[in-house]
Amino acid sequence: MLRLALHALVFIALTLLTQLGGIAYAVAILSVSHVPNRAVAGLSALGLFLAGYALLHVAAERTAHLHGRVPLPCTTSPDADLQIANRLYCVLNRHYVRPELLAVTKALAAHMAEKHGAATIALDANFPFIDGFPLLPHLSHDDGRKLDLAFSYGDAGGRYQRGLIPSPIGYWGFEEPQAGADQPCQGRDDLLSLRWDMAWFQTYLKPARLDRERTAAALRWLSTEGKRQGVEKILLEPHLKQSLGLESDIIRFQGCRAARHDDHIHFQVSP
Repeated sequence: MLRLALHALVFIALTLLTQLGGIAYAVAILSVSHVPNRAVAGLSALGLFLAGYALLHVAAERTAHLHGRVPLPCTTSPDADLQIANRLYCVLNRHYVRPELLAVTKALAAHMAEKHGAATIALDANFPFIDGFPLLPHLSHDDGRKLDLAFSYGDAGGRYQRGLIPSPIGYWGFEEPQAGADQPCQGRDDLLSLRWDMAWFQTYLKPARLDRERTAAALRWLSTEGKRQGVEKILLEPHLKQSLGLESDIIRFQGCRAARHDDHIHFQVSP
């Protein structure tokens, strides 16, 4: 019974993390259930899981368009206009969007490269299948219409560095509010909240300084030309909207129970 419960937990964890990993795990475990030697069974299950997951991963990239989603480019090359922050996002099947969202993102990347010499770096997007399937820990990345982007950064001297992000996963490198900035969540201590400060993670950040000019330029494009191409909402912390001089009504605060949005840009297109 304990072993069954453990298998169930692993199945659930892999499904929540990758959408498809639970299927590969279940097939692998069932395939070796008749093998009496535990060591042989374990190694065989691992091999079958890796092979099965790789097969499902490739199949998802070939068939996601049938369900209205397409993969973002998985390049991390610093020369590319549109990059993924970490290949792990692709390995975990978290890089799928609707075609219209991909088109807007590519248009933004082309604009930022041409006008500002900047790369556009994608973070979490959506899983390949099933509207409503949660992409944890996000509350809304469940329909292919949402995508997170990294801010632009420079070195300690303020010189823009193409492709630089302080966090290895693109998240949790927070921009702290300046004195007197708008902080609607100050003093709150909600019991149920995703608004984590991730203090333990800050020691793992690379030295980097927010490139305010390029970050603001990306947000302005999304809220003007992007809006004309279908962008309906952008989530950003109020203190950054204020300090970057942004006034668009589609740049909004996500609320005090959702994750902080002063480490990345969240935007989404209309249905």
